[in-house]
Amino acid sequence: MKELGKTRLCLGLQIEHFSSGVLVHQSNYIEKILKRFYMDKAHPLSSPMVVRSLEVDKDSFRPHESDEELLGPEVPYLSAIGALMYLANCTRPDIAFLCQPTCKIQISSPTRRHWNCVKHIFRYLRGTSDMGLFYSRGVKLNLQGYADAGFLYDPHKARSQTGYVFTCGNTVVSWKSVKQTMVATSSNHSEVLAIHEASRECVWLRNMIEHIQESCGLSSIKDSPTILYEDNAACIAQLSEGFIKGDRTKHISPKFFYADELQKNGEIDVKQIRSSDNLADLFTKALPTTTFKRLTYGIGLRKLKDIASKET
Repeated sequence: MKELGKTRLCLGLQIEHFSSGVLVHQSNYIEKILKRFYMDKAHPLSSPMVVRSLEVDKDSFRPHESDEELLGPEVPYLSAIGALMYLANCTRPDIAFLCQPTCKIQISSPTRRHWNCVKHIFRYLRGTSDMGLFYSRGVKLNLQGYADAGFLYDPHKARSQTGYVFTCGNTVVSWKSVKQTMVATSSNHSEVLAIHEASRECVWLRNMIEHIQESCGLSSIKDSPTILYEDNAACIAQLSEGFIKGDRTKHISPKFFYADELQKNGEIDVKQIRSSDNLADLFTKALPTTTFKRLTYGIGLRKLKDIASKET
């Protein structure tokens, strides 16, 4: 039988093979959408972050006001959002945090201000079109998780932001940035909700990895717990004690202490980490450019030209 060779393209994802690892990117798709939305000649940006204000009247993502003109059908706002979400879900977790508020804007009433936020992300992609997820060879494939919450990130509905990321071999394999569905009464409360969501994802990832390892005859992941890093010391202390109906936790549903049960079963181990080293910060808050670049590097995002230059 004739060998098919190495995979180069799969479902729109470009796969580059190097001696040091594999890079998965979507540079062709990014160039395509930049031309589609007339942003291929735009000035590139080094960061997609848009700082939000806790003052409702000054927030860039606030709903349209009575004196603002709505965008007409000639502006493809929904198509642009769909294109960005596809990137954020496949190979560009660095824009996931910014895609979330732009998608939550009332789709029936976007304004020029909202469209400028979308173009801000396109300008960042303009300068990082060849960036993708790099999976190195010869590294230990241990699963690690990071969880974080952005307290009251949405000033309009008093909602906090949940963010988590899981890495395997120092490169991200699962991530999420989403607004919490309930009002957190404190930063500690919001962190408990974030760890709950991360622990649920951790169970699914462990089951999937366990199935793959059993099929390949490898050692089981069940032999050791998955470390889940969190930067809130009070939250970690509460989870270690489990649900106690006291003044501090009686308003929190017992189901959100699911992580404590997983710790007792030896499936996860929640440990404290410095906030500056928490990779999940990338999914919960607007960061300075230097911090943003450091964390994107930490989750395994690399530029194709940088890897190719090292190979030569």
